[in-house]
Amino acid sequence: MDLLTWLQTTSAGEFIFTLLVSMIPIVELRGGIPFGVALGLPYEEAFVAAVIGNIIPAPFILVYIRRIFQWMRQRLPRLDGMVDALERKAHLKGKKVNKYKYLGLMLFVGIPLPGTGAWTGALAAAFLDMPLRKAMPSIIAGVVLAGCIMTGLTHVGVNVFTTVLG
Repeated sequence: MDLLTWLQTTSAGEFIFTLLVSMIPIVELRGGIPFGVALGLPYEEAFVAAVIGNIIPAPFILVYIRRIFQWMRQRLPRLDGMVDALERKAHLKGKKVNKYKYLGLMLFVGIPLPGTGAWTGALAAAFLDMPLRKAMPSIIAGVVLAGCIMTGLTHVGVNVFTTVLG
């Protein structure tokens, strides 16, 4: 059995596949939960896999993103425009978060809208110099909140979809 078949046809594979999809920027948990459910995972398992997958990159972003951007500027000057855009986005999102600090960070991560989520929240927290030990609980709480919202929306969406087609 090849890897892709294993990821799509076994419970453990579906869990890991959902976890990996939820680690992808932009897709994150908002795409991970519906993806896991579509693969065949029960809602609870899709929720857990997506939450874990969405949280994994956050501490690395918080700790290393500034060094990564600095390295990119020194070694890959053609990517300066992309780095500038990401830094502008972090500062812009950071203004929204900064007003309410850690509660603001949790809400920013937790409301599943385009341009929000654990990746952008961690990026904003890094540029606001929020310490890891204080920012991570807010990010985790926000990811769990977003997971609850997306699980509910996925459940409603799947039920509406099956009712219309059924």
